[in-house]
Amino acid sequence: MFPNLLQATKEYWRQLDELEVAYQQGEIPLEEVDARVADLMAELAVERRAAFRYFWQGCLHWIATQKETVIGLAILALIAYAWVLTSTVSSTLTIS
Repeated sequence: MFPNLLQATKEYWRQLDELEVAYQQGEIPLEEVDARVADLMAELAVERRAAFRYFWQGCLHWIATQKETVIGLAILALIAYAWVLTSTVSSTLTIS
């Protein structure tokens, strides 16, 4: 199951808007608003954790299945970084 964080966030804001309207119309006291906002935040936090967990598990799965590709890209990045360092140092020494 893919967690839909965007939909959960939209629902969170919709419920907050409803809560604000009810408070402004005097239907609910401030203490209840505070309690319901805390509940809404907790619900959204659960969805955020689920989305992060899903993303992290996807990354770990991709790394496990593409191990050779990841190692190859890391080696290429290391070589490119070393080349940039040596090019910068040699051009700095030539200018001085």
